[in-house]
Parts: sequence; C-alpha cells; structure tokens
Amino acid sequence: MIADEADFLRDAIAGLSGQPRALPGKYLWDETGSTLFDRICSHPDYYPTHREMALLPAVAAEVAGRVGRGATVVEYGSGASRKIRALLDVLEAPARYVALDISWDFLVAAIRRLSADYPAIAMRPVHADYSQPIRLPVGLADGPVLGFFPGTSISNFAPDQAVAFMRRVRDTLGPSRFLIGVDPTRDPARLARAYGGCDGLMAALHLNLLTRANRELAAGFDRDAFRHEARVLEAPFRVEAHLVATRDTACRLGDRTFHLAAGESLHTDNSFKYEPSAFQDIARRAGWTPEAVWVDEAGTFSLHLLRGA
Repeated sequence: MIADEADFLRDAIAGLSGQPRALPGKYLWDETGSTLFDRICSHPDYYPTHREMALLPAVAAEVAGRVGRGATVVEYGSGASRKIRALLDVLEAPARYVALDISWDFLVAAIRRLSADYPAIAMRPVHADYSQPIRLPVGLADGPVLGFFPGTSISNFAPDQAVAFMRRVRDTLGPSRFLIGVDPTRDPARLARAYGGCDGLMAALHLNLLTRANRELAAGFDRDAFRHEARVLEAPFRVEAHLVATRDTACRLGDRTFHLAAGESLHTDNSFKYEPSAFQDIARRAGWTPEAVWVDEAGTFSLHLLRGA
C-alpha cells in the first residue's frame, strides 16, 4: 500500500471508530472529486464562487500595490488555478507562482494550462496536504511573498483549527501578506441550495468519497445505501455535510468491519461561516495583522488581506 493510501486507511478507521462517525473531508479531493467541485463552482446555486469572482478583480490592483514588485505567490488549495489569474494579471513582474493542492493530477493539468498563458512567470506545482505543516521546495527570501487562499476553504476549519492552520501558513511563508476568502453567509435557504443542491453535484462529490474508499482501500461501501444531507447548525454557525445510511449497511477497512444502522451518518465535511470581525479575531490569534477587508454588496463574501511579520 502506498503512503497516501496508508494515511487514508488510518484516517478512515479513526473516523469510523469515533462518535459521531466521520470520513475526513480532505479525501474528497481525488481527481474525480476535484472535477466535480469545479463543476459545482460554475453552478448558479453555489454563490461563493460567483461572489468572489466579482469581488476579486475589483480589489486586485490595491492588493498588488500593497505587495510590490517581484512577488512570489503561494496559493493554498489552488484547484483549477482560475482565481489566481485576477492577481497575476495585475501584480508587478511576479517572480513565481507556487500552487499547493492535494489532488496531484488535477493540479498538474491546471498548471500546464496556466503556464501557457503566463510564460514569463516560473510555476511550481506542489503536492501537499495543507492541513499539515508544509516545507516549500523554493526559497522565499528574494522578494515579497503573497499567500493566497481563495474560496471558502478556511470554512472547513473550526475556529481553533483555523488558528492552527494560519499559524502554519505564517511559519511557511515567513514575512508576507496573506489574501484569504471568507464566507459570512447565514441565510439558511441560500446555504441549503448551495450545499445541498447544485442539481445533485454536491451529493455526487460526497458520495465519490465512498467510491474512492472502495477503489483504494477495498472498503466495500454500498453507495446506494447512502444519501447526502447538508445540515445548517448553530454554535458555532456552520454547514455540515453527512452521508446518511438509508438502511443497515457495513464496510470493511483493513481487518475491521464497521456496521451502520439505518439513519446513522458519516460526517464528511464542514463549512464554518465567519463574519469579518470574528475572522479578524482568528487572524490576530494566529499572529497576523489585519490590513484590509473588502465585502461584496450583498454581504455574502469577504476578502481579507493580512500581514505577517
């Protein structure tokens, strides 16, 4: 078993052994999962991408002015590397673009497309799990550094986890700026459409986690025995994704068999919603200084520029 599959097996056993049962959301992002999410981002129900893509070009020039010439841009969870174009178009002579993602094949294809459009910028794809400490394969001491974490990926972390993640980013990037997307939305109807709808694409994304476990771990999940469910919960405010068993079912991981009764669920992901002031508190706890914040007119998306000493 290769290292990634050994990690997957260990984490899946730990998740299924706990209460409530869970499968770690980071394993959603194989090539199929990344492709499905790319389609979700284009769906009208999934508001975060549309709001961010409207806001980002409006603030990119100001960000570029604060960052300065010859920057190294490090993007966390770059996915299809589409949003980075708004920054690369206005940054003054960026030195390099370092793209971090857990889905290697999807990342390589994205960087190949991006390189053709920005031949003067050195590009380095890095296969990385940003929920863990990261050591970059490039030096960052030769110019300004801009970290970039778009979308609502910070929402996957509960507050204390978000603080820990942002401390790791500060340790990785050193003196730098960090541009990060944050979702403050609390409208239950909008959230239900975004995280429970999208014409079945969101369900397909989460059910693909079972397909991946079957392929890589021979888990024997019966996909037809589960349905996807998005739950809007309080204290702290968040959306949880679950795969709910519709009948008694079982799977096998390593030498262990796990039985799930009808109605039991596997918790697969979180999306915590942070209002600007709450997120700035998280940033300060992690050692960052809030420098600027921009919020779209509807109040459904924000971009924060942070400075790390």
